Amino acid sequence: MSTKLRLIILSFLQFFIWGSWLITIGAYWFQTKQWSGSEFGAIFSTMGIASIFMPSLMGIVADKWMNAEKLYGILHILGGVVLCTIPLVADPSTFFWVILLNMIFYMPTLALSIAVSYSVLKRQGLDVVKDYPPIRVWGTIGFIVAMWTVSLLGFEKSASQFYIAAAAAFALGIYSFTLPACPPTAKDTPSRSLVDVLGLKSFALLRDTKMLTFFLFALLLGAALQLTNAYGDTFLHDFDKVPAYQDTFAVKYPAIIMSISQVSETLFILAIPFFLRRFGIKQVMLFSMIAWVLRFGLLAFGTPDSPGIWLIILSCIVYGMAFDFFNISGSLFVETQTASSIRASAQGLFMMMTNGFGAVLGSSVSGIVIERFFTDANGVKDWHNIWLAFAAYALVIAVLFVVLFKHKHTPQQVTEDLEHTEPLLSVENA
Repeated sequence: MSTKLRLIILSFLQFFIWGSWLITIGAYWFQTKQWSGSEFGAIFSTMGIASIFMPSLMGIVADKWMNAEKLYGILHILGGVVLCTIPLVADPSTFFWVILLNMIFYMPTLALSIAVSYSVLKRQGLDVVKDYPPIRVWGTIGFIVAMWTVSLLGFEKSASQFYIAAAAAFALGIYSFTLPACPPTAKDTPSRSLVDVLGLKSFALLRDTKMLTFFLFALLLGAALQLTNAYGDTFLHDFDKVPAYQDTFAVKYPAIIMSISQVSETLFILAIPFFLRRFGIKQVMLFSMIAWVLRFGLLAFGTPDSPGIWLIILSCIVYGMAFDFFNISGSLFVETQTASSIRASAQGLFMMMTNGFGAVLGSSVSGIVIERFFTDANGVKDWHNIWLAFAAYALVIAVLFVVLFKHKHTPQQVTEDLEHTEPLLSVENA
């Protein structure tokens, strides 16, 4: 088996695990367990909590004490064990802690999968910049295939989705031990302080007004991302309570409809260099915020039948721009505005704001708001106004961004930056 094929399998399974439950867990929570919305918001915060500290800590282990591919495999096996216990949980409080434990094992594997792939490619004399992106795109395909698998098997509201994820986790964990060795690279180097390891020196960037403003907007948009991950699938499932919509394709297979969002991501990634060169970083980030307004606004008026289904599909297409344009242009902004000595830490801070603090904020606050203001005494959610409220939130962010974020970037600068940071643009998450 070729090196590239082995890494394609790794990338595919890495995101197949996540795609098996991330989008459909809301349907299991609301439709099957019928637990409250305020408690559900905390579930998606577990990704943010785990992202704040676990990738850095596991990075220390891989750098100094254990082969990366072995650590990667152990984490997936442990995560698989936890996934098998989720269907046994009978109350929302325990569910939170079990999901958090799973995320503690899973989130560091996102970074380790890249580290292992890079190490293997370099040891084989291959070009990371040229050869990794075609491998990484299979991660997005894995996520989509997982969503389709769970949906077509009728497991969107079933605990069986967690067993599918667990099976993939066990398979990837065992498979990881067959990969080429990726020994610690800093085993004999002097230990750095915990401040250095965790990238805390990059927090000094917050003393600069422009960088502080940028990171605050990164946090706010990180919150927006969690809204559709958490509620998109269960939104479509709720139409099952309306007789006129029960037999529509979107209600029977919501995850398949929502998977259009991931397909859109792969397409908009290809368009980013053109938009950056044509409009500059600030404008591209603004396009992302406008796309979030459209994403939520279209869902507010979408229905599972025609022509309303086309609004939902268009919302999924717009999601690719909303997600990719800020994440990639934001990473490029950090790359060009920070000193090389703290550049990696600054990227870590960017991810911490979006996937860490932003995820916690969006998940926790949205659950409380939906429960308090948009759910009636019978537990029925007012999805039209929920999505309009989210759209208004994104619109306020966009307006404030135009007013408060002061940055000029010429097309010539963008061209130079794209050439300088090509590896960065090639490895963004799905």
